[in-house]
Amino acid sequence: MHTLKSFFILLILVGSESAYAQYTEVINSNRPGVSQSAFSVGTGIVQFEAGGFTVKEEHTPLEYDVSGFGLDFAIRYGFLFEQLELSVNGIYQNDIQTFNAGQIAIENDRANFKNLTIGAKYLVYDPYKNAEEDKPNLYSFRANKKFKWKSLIPAVAVYAGANFDSKNNPYTAPDVEGVSPKVMLATQNNFNGGWVFVMNLIKDRIGSDFSEFQYIFTLTHSFTPQWVVFGEAQGINSDFYADNIFRLGGAYLWNKDFQLDTNIAFNTKDTPSVFNIAFGASYRLDFHKDKKIDNGNGNDGNFKKKKNKKKKNDDFDS
Repeated sequence: MHTLKSFFILLILVGSESAYAQYTEVINSNRPGVSQSAFSVGTGIVQFEAGGFTVKEEHTPLEYDVSGFGLDFAIRYGFLFEQLELSVNGIYQNDIQTFNAGQIAIENDRANFKNLTIGAKYLVYDPYKNAEEDKPNLYSFRANKKFKWKSLIPAVAVYAGANFDSKNNPYTAPDVEGVSPKVMLATQNNFNGGWVFVMNLIKDRIGSDFSEFQYIFTLTHSFTPQWVVFGEAQGINSDFYADNIFRLGGAYLWNKDFQLDTNIAFNTKDTPSVFNIAFGASYRLDFHKDKKIDNGNGNDGNFKKKKNKKKKNDDFDS
């Protein structure tokens, strides 16, 4: 019983510590969904997230279907500050669009980046930082599991980036090419019991005639230290394309720096219908170093160095 209690206290302390900092002892991936968390990977972290997915679409009114595959990737780097993250995100797709309206089917081979973005994210508000009242109660399991109203206040981050679109891209609107801005507001709520809710509000390809607004809501639940399940809703609204896409899936933590994931994506319309299956992985290179803590009394820990320096001055005076 004593061993079990000690193990429980250790788990609480580890979970509590990860909530007060950007860097975590285990990998913090945006996969398997497409939303971005409010928190960065932490300084000194280089993280790679990538996956492959099938493409299956059918447009009933226009009588065409699309089949193929795609690759999505992200490179994330914690830079300068714990709150700051630089990233490169992209989706590449290769498919065949088949028109079935005539007596003879017409096939159109397509391949290009659906998007390629470079940007930076910064955490502007962290409700979990230096929150004395959120420290775990080491004597009450029930107190640590009960709902806290303060958990409704989310962490908030802002993102700004640039899209790079090639000319005559089959996956973008006719006037979209070159460089265009992208901005995002990302929020994150961490609830007791392993529940996390992430919300992204995105304005994409700003300045074009087909500027796009997106929302992404992602709810994840970790029911063991290794297994996580999630559900996600993504809304897309522009004059070029509009849709509501839903995703379900999960992830497995192989070790503290490596994660595997899978999900399915689908919608509820036929203009076109969408059904994709995805598999992916996340891996990080951990070069993080904890910063020296200033305890407020002016000491930096170099007692020996200061003492030696004082001794030399005394010798000189003598």
